[in-house]
Amino acid sequence: MVADPSGDPAAARVRRPKHLDLDRLVDDRATRVIVCCGSGGVGKTTTAAALALRAAAHGRHVVVLTIDPAKRLAQSMGLEELDNEPRVVPGAVDGASGGELQAMMLDMRRTFDEMVLGHTTPDRAQAIFDNPFYQTISSSFSGTQEYMAMEKLGQLAATGRWDLIIVDTPPSRSALDFLDAPQRLSSFLDGRMIRLLSAPARAGGSALRKLVGSTFNLFAKAVSTILGGQMLADASAFVQAFDTLFGGFQERANATYQLLRAPGTAFVVVAAPEPDALREASYFVERLGTEKMPLAGLVLNRTHPVHASLSGARAREGAETLEAARGDATTAAVLRLHADRVETAERERRVLSRFTRAHPTVPIVDVPAMATDVHDLDGLRAIGELLTS
Repeated sequence: MVADPSGDPAAARVRRPKHLDLDRLVDDRATRVIVCCGSGGVGKTTTAAALALRAAAHGRHVVVLTIDPAKRLAQSMGLEELDNEPRVVPGAVDGASGGELQAMMLDMRRTFDEMVLGHTTPDRAQAIFDNPFYQTISSSFSGTQEYMAMEKLGQLAATGRWDLIIVDTPPSRSALDFLDAPQRLSSFLDGRMIRLLSAPARAGGSALRKLVGSTFNLFAKAVSTILGGQMLADASAFVQAFDTLFGGFQERANATYQLLRAPGTAFVVVAAPEPDALREASYFVERLGTEKMPLAGLVLNRTHPVHASLSGARAREGAETLEAARGDATTAAVLRLHADRVETAERERRVLSRFTRAHPTVPIVDVPAMATDVHDLDGLRAIGELLTS
């Protein structure tokens, strides 16, 4: 049992959660994919980078992929920028380890272009690229980023070039939207307007083509008065071209979805010891359970552990006594600082207790807050030590 200094009897009844052994996870050669998910601002990108660096130092050939368009991953690795191709991180490992670390950042449009090129001829692909509807959907359509993340993960896994892929997902609940991406794109392409736009291409025999043609002409006449003739023509051309590619897209996305459910995959949920972040973490855990995705555990980041046995109340009382007697002001300030730290730690334990009551079997590792932000490889190595201590 864990004694809760706050005196909260409900928190005191919570059993100590199982420790999340991340060293064991990254050392296990059966682990092929690690997905880091969590809300924004909890250190998810840093966690992904630190795990990748530690795995490479232990001899793994690792690529870390960030879906977040912010440049935090590149900055933490001392790189100017990352792009859609994996690049070696200089100085990440020494020659003796035998490992290698590469990093990349998802370029949504470029990944979409590559996927189109892989499913059709160059001439047809260029016609799709030139279509204004493709230019919109490939850069801003809801769900495109998550779908392309699934595609890129599938591409990386298919090469067999790395024995560990670590994925840093976007912040907030959209971090798990890539699980829905194939179904969302399928729903889009199966929508009534999309079916009408693609109907001429789907029609088979001459009689059917005639029937479909008349239906499409009525539809086109109505829609063109709203959209304009050229826009309707562009939309129809895009949908009919894209419709022939969709089967391959769906098949690949489903294969990646199965990869995410495979025994060699592990999801690591990252949270801060704050109510909103842990509520999001609880959502992730429940969603992963519903989807039967393999959850490794929770990283509770930026905690404030207390290393002295002095209680907060006694520290504050001592500070008041010193101040009343005009004693050592420095000692009094240190005692007050300690009392504040104890109160912070107690508050964090109470917040965590709500999560552990709801999810008592989820392994957890605490990572203490660092005095400075992580912006280089040495900082990532320090985080790696804390993650695996």
